[in-house]
Amino acid sequence: MSWTADEIAAIVAADIPEGAFVNLGIGQPERVADHIPAGREVILHSENGILGMGPQPAPADEDMELINAGKKPVTLLAGGAFFHHADSFSMIRGGHVDICILGAFEVAANGDLANWTTGGDGVPAVGGAMDLAAGARSVRVITSHTTRAGDPKLLGALSLPATGRAIVKRIYTDLAVLEPDGDAFRVLDRAPGVTIDMLAERTGAPLRPADPSKGADR
Repeated sequence: MSWTADEIAAIVAADIPEGAFVNLGIGQPERVADHIPAGREVILHSENGILGMGPQPAPADEDMELINAGKKPVTLLAGGAFFHHADSFSMIRGGHVDICILGAFEVAANGDLANWTTGGDGVPAVGGAMDLAAGARSVRVITSHTTRAGDPKLLGALSLPATGRAIVKRIYTDLAVLEPDGDAFRVLDRAPGVTIDMLAERTGAPLRPADPSKGADR
């Protein structure tokens, strides 16, 4: 009764508008590159210095000289470019990235994001996520709805160090698509078979229904 990792990535990709410049974070966000709708121009940016990044290559076509920020082989679309690491971060800090899609350990109902921690199984430093959180025009998150232990990742307030405050615009989990709404999460869509009661049991903040005035658009 949950979406697979590729199904989530496809939902995220379908929400990206034509012509957007998009940075994909390390891990689950990287899958989005493989699901950009056919015929839609989306310019993917990687902070190690790529613009015009394509989907992952077939194993036989992998080139370890062409990798993303997560050190995974990628492809380069026609018109793509390479450039210095510093120039890449100037694009981010200068507000030239329309959307960044990040993973998360926690998201608060007001849009606060924590995607690093100094804990035993955590990420040891915030890295480029700090720049993306501050510089991207829209921050979206892909994450599992709960931890491996079953604890909610969507909370009333963060318990981990914040990567950014009130920055998350949309959240895609294996159970639902939601938006931070101040003191609650607004439910835009649910995976097949997932009820509101099931979602509420796995969410650490109140839930609200989608705003009818916005229609069915995610």
